[in-house]
Parts: sequence; C-alpha cells; structure tokens
Amino acid sequence: MNPTATLTVNGRSYRWMRDPLVVVCVDGCEYEYIERAVAAGVAPFLKKMLEEGAAFKGDCVVPSFTNPNNLSIVTGAPPAVHGICGNYFYDRDTGREVMMNDPRYLRAPTLLAAFADAGARVAVVTAKDKLRTLLGHGLKGICFSAEKSDQATLAGNGIADVNALVGMGVPSVYSAALSEFVFAAGVKLLERDRPDLMYLSTTDYVQHKAAPGAPEANAFYAMMDGYLARMDALGAIVALTADHGMNAKTRADGTPNVIYLQDWFDGELGKDVVRVILPITDPYVVHHGALGSFAVAYLPPAADLAALAARLRAVPGIDLVVDREEGCRMFELPPDRTGDLIIVSGKHVVLGTNASRHDLSGLDVPLRSHGGISEQTVPLLFNRKTAGIPGKPRLRNFDIFDVALNHLE
Repeated sequence: MNPTATLTVNGRSYRWMRDPLVVVCVDGCEYEYIERAVAAGVAPFLKKMLEEGAAFKGDCVVPSFTNPNNLSIVTGAPPAVHGICGNYFYDRDTGREVMMNDPRYLRAPTLLAAFADAGARVAVVTAKDKLRTLLGHGLKGICFSAEKSDQATLAGNGIADVNALVGMGVPSVYSAALSEFVFAAGVKLLERDRPDLMYLSTTDYVQHKAAPGAPEANAFYAMMDGYLARMDALGAIVALTADHGMNAKTRADGTPNVIYLQDWFDGELGKDVVRVILPITDPYVVHHGALGSFAVAYLPPAADLAALAARLRAVPGIDLVVDREEGCRMFELPPDRTGDLIIVSGKHVVLGTNASRHDLSGLDVPLRSHGGISEQTVPLLFNRKTAGIPGKPRLRNFDIFDVALNHLE
C-alpha cells in the first residue's frame, strides 16, 4: 500500500506505517513503575523515551481491567463501540455468567485486522491465551500467546515452532517469564519477518506482587528495557501504554480490604435477590482472588434503585454508585452488557461477592489489584517526539495508534 495512504477504522483515520510500529501494552503499568525504575538507573532506554521521545500520562478505560482496555487499544474506541466491557459478564440473552473472551462478543473491527486486510504484515503476541482469540479476530497474520506457544500452528496462528524461534520453553502463567517471552518473541519476529505492525501484550503478575520501586518490579522493568532498546535499534517506532494501573488493596495490618457486595445486598433484600458480577473474574485468579475495584449489580424490577444506591454510597470504602444510564455515559460502556447499578470502590479497597466464595489462599503477598477510577492513569510513551496533538488535553490509552501513526515526527 502507498505509504502516504490512510486507513479508516471505527471512524478514525490512520496513516500507513513508514517504519515498523511496535505497540506494547504493559499490563498493570502504573506510571510510577517506570519513574522508579528510571530513578534506580536500571532502565536507560525508558529514560531515553521520557527525555528524548514523547511521554504522556493518559487515561485507560474504566473498568480498568485487561479485556476492555486491550480491545479499546486495538480498536481505537471505547467499550460502547467494541462491546467488550469486562473480562466476565452476565449475558442477559442466555441468563448465564460467562467469560467475555469469545470473538462473538466483539462489535467492531480491530486496527490489526484492518491493516492486515489492507496488505500490512501484522503480528500479535500476548501473554495469556484469554486475549488471543479477541485480538486475533479476523486477522490474517501471526497471532499466538506465550501461555500456549507450544501449540501454535501455521494454520491456526500464522506461525509454527515458536519456542524454537524464541529460544525459550513455555513459561509458567504465574511468572515474570511469561511477559519476557512476549518481548523476546517480538524481537525475534522483528529480526526475522520485519512486520509492518506488531502488538505485544504482557501480564501483570509482577505488578500484582510488587510495588513500584521494589526489587522485583525494577528487575522486571530492566528486563523490558533491554528488549525495547533492541526494537528501537532495529528501526522500529516503539509506542508503550498500559491497560490499567495498580494499587495496594489492604488494611493497615496487610489483610485484604474487601467489601463483599453480595453479602451486603443479601442483607438488604434477601438472599440472592440481587446478582453481583465482578468483571475482573478470569481463569487466572491466584494473584488477585477475583477481587477488583469495579462491580455491577442486577436488581429485580421492583427494587428501589435510588434508595439502594444511596445506602450503598454510605458504606465506607465505596467511591461511586450510579445507575446503568449514568454509568454507561460516564464510562462509555454498552448498556445491554452492564448491570442496573455500577459500583466503584476506593483506591485501597476491593469488591467481592460473598466472603465464602473468594479463595484467597493463593495470596502470598499483600493484595494489589485494580478496576476502579484510581487505576485509570497510564503511560503513553514513544521513542520519537510528537509533532503536535491538536485538541487532546489528555490522551486515552486507545489513542496510542493515532499518536504513533499520525502525530510523531
């Protein structure tokens, strides 16, 4: 395709890649992780991006969870457009609670598929397999996960023998190595295939366990820094953002600071009259126990929403309770996939269902999690300077393709 041409996806126009573009979504990357790693002297390339490239603090999508934000990034649009509003939701049509990782729930095309259809060489590497089918929907190119790298085939993933290419075995899903595999694969693909566009998405295993500046966190960002530097040396435009931030969610004694909403509603209206859904829920709950700072509740038609919302707002640790209409307008969510009430907890508080339903035995360090407004600030970093971004007082993480393709020098 002519490099001066543009491609329009979901109402936004993007210039064609002049150099290979690598967009990285660092799962759980609170901006402070980067600042502390740079201050510790372990991330010289990130320091260079901050000082010689372009660096912004932007907003992610709320709920600040993995699926809605990754899909917002690759569609350039909020969940109201693409339909993915959580990792997990209540399907009113079937009356079932389900994972939202099936492409049938996606309502908009991705930039990845659109560029591939237009002739670009596109590659996608994600840490966890739960994202692979959504990110790869309709994509004619390479798409595989680190978690199931040994199962990748030419027919199903556009690539085979991934582990031999990367020189690593299949990492544990609960390890920093899962993310390192993503970066290592990205470098190898850039060296071997030189894709026009590559999207890399990591896991937040480290961020759930270690605060910014902790030795484990700095070691993770030092690892990442080395791979990003290699991509830069290979001539790629490197654009980095995050799906959400991360905060400690504990009391003063280090125990999880949880409000159990199903127990609260059961006490107000009777057992199981209300259905509480936690959109953070996914198959990988060891590091967060399915506890996040965003929840939705489905109430019976006769319930007094306004009165219940008022009483719930009075609970210490609850930051926001709004009805579906207001919440969907505020957070740009699809109304048909959202509860009657949207509930957001404070910076150091998480929301659960019943105390008896959450297995916290896997938490070997004080709980760190996300989901609320307090985890909305994320980085947008570029290894080149911007040429001006008109009308953008504050960026969103899903503006990253727009900036990388339309506004860099």
